[in-house]
Amino acid sequence: MTETADGAPERRASVGALSPGAGGDYDPASIPVRDAATVMILSNENDPHVLMLKRNSRSIFVGDMWVYPGGAVDPEDATQVADETVSGLTDGEASFQIGIERGGIAFWVAALRETFEEAGILLAHHDHPVGVDDPRDLPSGIIDLSPPDVAERFSQYRDEVNAGDRDFVETVRNEDLLLDGDNVYFIGRWVTPLGSPRRYDTRFFLTAMPDGQVPLPDHDEAVEHQWVRPADAIRRNETGDMVMMTPTIGMLQRLASFATVSEAVAAAERGAPADDEHVRIRYDNEGPHRIAFPADPDYLESDGSTEVGILRWPSR
Repeated sequence: MTETADGAPERRASVGALSPGAGGDYDPASIPVRDAATVMILSNENDPHVLMLKRNSRSIFVGDMWVYPGGAVDPEDATQVADETVSGLTDGEASFQIGIERGGIAFWVAALRETFEEAGILLAHHDHPVGVDDPRDLPSGIIDLSPPDVAERFSQYRDEVNAGDRDFVETVRNEDLLLDGDNVYFIGRWVTPLGSPRRYDTRFFLTAMPDGQVPLPDHDEAVEHQWVRPADAIRRNETGDMVMMTPTIGMLQRLASFATVSEAVAAAERGAPADDEHVRIRYDNEGPHRIAFPADPDYLESDGSTEVGILRWPSR
């Protein structure tokens, strides 16, 4: 145990569960921090369940852990064409929401692309192309992938996108679709602590599961999926049955405060910068309750430097 200058034991806050790829012969300070995006998808049942994916054990980052669909922001997510493929949201609005000067909409594109790649869910709806005078002549709502011919076509698209043989945004546009920026809400930001073999500055989003689609893990990055109640997932993390990192647990704790999916989505929709909660980490606590929120009585006594975590998801 290390000591402070006055000889007292130095208190350290745990960084929580580490992925099997953590550790090794590298300089932690040399690891770059990449932008990333992830989506909490809620079931359309009244009782809140969230879609969780189990990562492949071979993954360098969070291998064998349970996560939400998501991944790094790629350069292709940040093009002008990608920007124009998102409905209901401009880059200026997106950037303001997540607190950057420009390029914010790329996080939405990345979140929706990764959701399609890892879980087979496409959060996109039909566009109204030039030449169609009456929008009623076109399907409405999120695309229905349940018809066999549509399911087969988009399954092929997904395989080709995952293999790097097809561009995601181009595919969306060729199908006369727009990515759903209207109903995908920014709810938080977490930065991977120093020490991990990979580090990400991740924006978290929330949406509801669309009708006419089912999650289908890609069996590459994601090998299994479950719809789980947040309280059950937290309990299973405690027993080691569903191992998760601190940000995943923190978002589950907030989701557990809502009685219904509509409540959780409404809170995400009304979230504003004034609602931001900066989390802290309790000392000498390795379990799922290591996260301290501003409303907790021991918040100011907890460590504010171990984790960078912000929630913009006001509890009821």
